Amino acid sequence: MWGQQPRWTAEAANQWYASEPWLVGSNYLPAYAANELEMWQAETFDAKRIDLELGWAEGLGMDTMRVFLHDLLWKQDSEGFKKRMDVFLGICAKHHIKPLFVLFDSCWDPFPKLGKQPAPRPGIHNSRWVQSPGAAALQDPSQYPRLEEYVTGVVGAFAKDDRVLGWDIWNEPDNPNGSSYGKLEPKNKVDLVLALLTKAFAWARSAEPQQPLTSGIWHEDPHAPDTLSPMAKEQLSLSDILSFHNYDSPAIFEDEVKWLQTFQRPIVCTEYMARPKGSTFQAILPLAKEAKVAMINWGFVAGKSQTYLPWDSWQRPYVDRKPTVWFHDIFHEDGTPYKPDEVAFIKKITGR
Repeated sequence: MWGQQPRWTAEAANQWYASEPWLVGSNYLPAYAANELEMWQAETFDAKRIDLELGWAEGLGMDTMRVFLHDLLWKQDSEGFKKRMDVFLGICAKHHIKPLFVLFDSCWDPFPKLGKQPAPRPGIHNSRWVQSPGAAALQDPSQYPRLEEYVTGVVGAFAKDDRVLGWDIWNEPDNPNGSSYGKLEPKNKVDLVLALLTKAFAWARSAEPQQPLTSGIWHEDPHAPDTLSPMAKEQLSLSDILSFHNYDSPAIFEDEVKWLQTFQRPIVCTEYMARPKGSTFQAILPLAKEAKVAMINWGFVAGKSQTYLPWDSWQRPYVDRKPTVWFHDIFHEDGTPYKPDEVAFIKKITGR
């Protein structure tokens, strides 16, 4: 039965947040994986490598990671998937990290397939990332019971687990992927996702998690709150704690935080840090710490995701040149910092 547990009150959300430290982390994908399927499938899941990389995160003073799941992993092998999640949570706990798990995602390739994942496309940012659910499932209501089983199954398995920070129900739900797969997307994708977003929140609540639910807004104008998209209104009204993405300058970041503070709920920035755009650790983290906004940057290790390359690599692949500056990511694959001064700064501001 849906909706047994109501949305948290602002008071309950703030009480929960008061018990947490100032949360800092990264969106996490191991260097060996080009997407979330490759991270988690039994054939490629590499606990030893994850342990190594999360040790680097602990060394920075990071205490959370945002980690993407996928509905096909549940369909493929629900018991095995839960066991691997448990192993992952054990590694996280060893390094004093509480992950925020993402259930669905509207970004990049709308045609996910299980099994061996294709090699990364040369010179392209996030060239093999896949959506969940894919376009076929999104357009087929007969698959919605399967999606419900995935949400209630995953959330239910870890609903009372203190190692889990929270549940991010849907990443960028109204992203049209205009710069990549836009022409291949369902014409009514946003309407389909909007209807399913509401269901997904209800499915997650029916599992009665002790952790908060959220879904981050990503393209709204804080100076024009009357122009909020229908999706953003739904995200803000359903979330226990508010989350947002901001890859802009410090001034724009600060404006968005001030606007979100008017809702009087905890705030988590679940994506930021694009060096060429002025969104850097040194520029943004001090503002966030002052406002006690939890911060999760995009990218940790420069591996098969290739997110050290800029977004425009989809139009002009970096096959014959290197980017002037890394777009995302903190470490080379061997654990060497891309910018030692940046790593020193993160350690200092987290108190590490």
